[in-house]
Amino acid sequence: MTAILAVDGVSKRFGGLQAIADVSFALAAGEIVGLIGPNGAGKTTLFNLLVGLERPDAGAITLDGSAVAGLKPHRIAARGMTKTFQNVALFSEMSVLDNVLTAGLLRHSVAEARDLARRCLERVGLSAIEASPAGELSFPERARVELARALCTEPKVLLLDEVMAALNTAEMAGVLGLIRRLRDEAGLTLLVVEHHMRAVMSVSDRILVLNFGRLIADGTPAVVARDPEVVHAYLGAPYEAA
Repeated sequence: MTAILAVDGVSKRFGGLQAIADVSFALAAGEIVGLIGPNGAGKTTLFNLLVGLERPDAGAITLDGSAVAGLKPHRIAARGMTKTFQNVALFSEMSVLDNVLTAGLLRHSVAEARDLARRCLERVGLSAIEASPAGELSFPERARVELARALCTEPKVLLLDEVMAALNTAEMAGVLGLIRRLRDEAGLTLLVVEHHMRAVMSVSDRILVLNFGRLIADGTPAVVARDPEVVHAYLGAPYEAA
């Protein structure tokens, strides 16, 4: 496997808490990989380490052949990896289009970023409300704006943090379809943190499982769903993956 993202022995401690402990894995270009585990397992910390919001105490992170561990978030984004945020923070007085446009300024002029932002809004199904103030949006719409904004950085690897939280069944199905299209049509590699087991198991090629900062499983949904350690730590009972 040629890895577009390789994580090798990454660790992070906060005082007496070992948040991430010697975690290693790799993502192939075009994979959709789910990241699951109990609350407090270290999923958000791992995401923050990958995109530069935290600096690892040890280990290496390699993106498309370049070492990125410890770089500032904007430098990692410029090299092709970014994340969505579970707690979406939009500029409420600005239009939807202008919120997304800001991310395009990483690589483009204002005019070019505006064109790119429109394409990203079309991709997530929000073209019709590009002129609306972001403060007037529903939660599902805000989540899609956050996704469009991440896409506007033109990533190679996109980390999705709970993008299906608080969505109903129909909305969740729409997001799952979008994730698949981003891989199939845009060629993105995606790492997806998600608590909805049916959703993450159905969309992922592979599942990573964290528990107390350690990677305890890495395999196909069918294998991971019946792993005794995963069942004990997180699922509670064997999960019948589709």
